[in-house]
Amino acid sequence: MRAFRAPAMLLPAVVLGLVCVLFARACVTGGGSPAEPPRGGATRPAPADGAVAALPALWPPPRDVRRGGQAVRIGGSAALRVDAGTDAATQQEVIRTLRAGGVRQIRVGDAAQPGELLVSVVSDGAAQALKPFAVQPPTGLPAGGYVLAVGADDGEPRVVLAGRDRAGAFHAAQTLAQLVRPVGEAPRTTLPAVRIRDWPATAVRGIVEGFYGKPWTHRERLEQLDFAARWKLNTYLYSPKDDAYLRARWRDPYPEDDLAELGELARRAATGHVSFVYALSPGPSVCYSSASDTAALVRKFRQLWDVGVRAFAVPLDDIDINRWNCARDAAVYGQGRGAVGRAQADLLNAVQRRFLDSRPGADALITVPTEYDGARPSAYKSALASALDDRVSVMWTGPLVVSPALRTEQAREAARLYAHPLLVWDNYPANDYTADHLLLGPYEGRERGLPGAVGGVTANPMNQAAASGPALFSVAAYSWNPAAYRPAVALDAGLAVLADGDDEALTALRAFADVNHASRLNARRAPELAELTAAYWRRGEGAERALRERLTVLAEVRTTLPRSMRSSAAPWVACASDWARAGLAAMALRGGTGTRGTVQAHREAALSRSITDWRGRTRTVVVGEGVLDDFVAKVLAEDQGGRRPSR
Repeated sequence: MRAFRAPAMLLPAVVLGLVCVLFARACVTGGGSPAEPPRGGATRPAPADGAVAALPALWPPPRDVRRGGQAVRIGGSAALRVDAGTDAATQQEVIRTLRAGGVRQIRVGDAAQPGELLVSVVSDGAAQALKPFAVQPPTGLPAGGYVLAVGADDGEPRVVLAGRDRAGAFHAAQTLAQLVRPVGEAPRTTLPAVRIRDWPATAVRGIVEGFYGKPWTHRERLEQLDFAARWKLNTYLYSPKDDAYLRARWRDPYPEDDLAELGELARRAATGHVSFVYALSPGPSVCYSSASDTAALVRKFRQLWDVGVRAFAVPLDDIDINRWNCARDAAVYGQGRGAVGRAQADLLNAVQRRFLDSRPGADALITVPTEYDGARPSAYKSALASALDDRVSVMWTGPLVVSPALRTEQAREAARLYAHPLLVWDNYPANDYTADHLLLGPYEGRERGLPGAVGGVTANPMNQAAASGPALFSVAAYSWNPAAYRPAVALDAGLAVLADGDDEALTALRAFADVNHASRLNARRAPELAELTAAYWRRGEGAERALRERLTVLAEVRTTLPRSMRSSAAPWVACASDWARAGLAAMALRGGTGTRGTVQAHREAALSRSITDWRGRTRTVVVGEGVLDDFVAKVLAEDQGGRRPSR
């Protein structure tokens, strides 16, 4: 789905702060959220052995968290019990977590020795093991819900992971992993006594690889699937526009090597309880009334089914709705947008009824309508809604292609118009329409009631896979528990995930995100750096030192950012460094120790950074627009006029 190609505004600020305090402040009963992080500082170390175990911030924030009882020491050995429904991935996740907490010997299926930790995993909702903790089992929770209890039973250390279903048990294992190794911290050897009851706000939560331009690599997709599983996203819709076999050559079967990779993606997704949705886009050339085209579509899906894909979509977006691809369609359906809606419904119904209905385990079909935004009635929407099989889900981008805000009532109205299960396809942080910008601001402007009013929320990311991580992390937090969602806090936690415990990298990420912030969701430009430069011009106390420190951090991002970010966003990383060096040189010029030529050289280097967008156009990379460039320009203008700051 194409986001509008108008220039983007710049993105909102990352709130600076101590990850140590951010993650030490827990969300407690009633769906509370992590506190805003304070500014400055380093990652908090794990508590010392024997200390009271603090409850870290958990992501996504659970619905209900209750403290009480004695902390549990993990110890050097543990017993693990799993029920018959627990899958291998959940069991392995628990084992990895215990080993991270210092367990050297894990006995599966055995009874615990006196004083030894016993971990019980239940995947069918009927958790007898929860009785000592006086907490309700997950029976009755939505799919994917779970209960996690840590504490003592007659003085013996116990952990119970009780899933409403297999996915719930897997989600509980991910939460346990954060109790042992919180985001941004070292592993712990002591667990807080806690009872967590948790469930998602909406059934479908995920990633849509649906942008134009260079697709992600196979390795990046595998990493994104692991990322989704870790943060409780459960859907990955494969729809890169530049996969030739997905759109331009949709009738042709995949070559064996490509097919093998898609099969590996489907298997990796299933392991992490993520639905891998293969989306075929025949719209630019399909003849809706052609039996051979319908057969070609089904044949393509059968090829994907044979390598393990169990969920499918037929997007019909970004096509010319005012013309048919074949004369026969005009004869069969007539003219007008209502006719297109009826024709598309016939094609989609054929896929659902002739292909998916005959395959046990297949998910219901998903489509992206040609009119995929807005909430006003139309002949097309009416025709599609009335003719389309009731089980087919419809994807919708909101009031606009890139929607600055999404209100609950807008979604409800769209659901009434399409009269089918509605999934949000959110075009953030997608940047194919503004390819010169990197979008690293918070996911915001979405009302809390939205996830509960739709069948799901999915996000279309950037061409830059690693750089998309913090925003996708925020989407995971929002779509699971919108009541506890705080955009700036979630974004900072997402940056901490990317930093993976490296304080220097986290400091660099925060500064880098600040100068790559503005978007249609929030137009503020590099707000933290803007405050620092404003204070500098006012000659506020300590302002010169603070600005120099921030510019120094930015100047060094080519070596201090995580490797994945440096690779994913190389032109923006280099540009940020160049602009920061220009800013430092400008400060030196004002102080009488620098030269105008040095400032100009760094500025020219920054302006030389470019990328090629998906249309083949060369675009100058934009970083810190309206802040970094304005600061340098102001100093150069001051110098040109012969003015010097008073001393």
